Amino acid sequence: MEHSTRSTRDLTLLEEIERDPDTSQVTLAARLGVAVGTVNWHLKRLIAKGYVKVKRAQRRKLRYIITPEGIALRAKLTVAYIENSMTLYREVRGEARQLLKTARTEGYDVVHIDGDGDIADICRLSCLEQGFPIVDDPQDGAVAVLKIHGKSISLLTADGE
Repeated sequence: MEHSTRSTRDLTLLEEIERDPDTSQVTLAARLGVAVGTVNWHLKRLIAKGYVKVKRAQRRKLRYIITPEGIALRAKLTVAYIENSMTLYREVRGEARQLLKTARTEGYDVVHIDGDGDIADICRLSCLEQGFPIVDDPQDGAVAVLKIHGKSISLLTADGE
């Protein structure tokens, strides 16, 4: 498993447990979008490392308690998440600026953004910053297209390159 995915899941679990110590593994799995077994594995690891304690609240009900070490881990993971997000933001902004510069050099002055999500939002900001109007339909004349591919973008021009 990728380290950043594990860190993100650990952070989400710690936040959810802090928010509701009486939450169930089924609820946590639904919030994370993973199987209950995955949540169970992460919780066992967090418990073994001393970040979370588990107490029996009722006969079949468990209560999860974040330890002081777990609170410190949550803070550390939060900072790392923000740093990674800012790094991604700066990289995408730089990539978008470069692609828009290329589009302008090739004679384009209107952009269509093909994709959605956070990367597309960053592209929209870059277009505004660079003075590029954004159109909904890429067929509206000579339009450069910023195509979103996961966490990267590419430039497509009217001739499809």
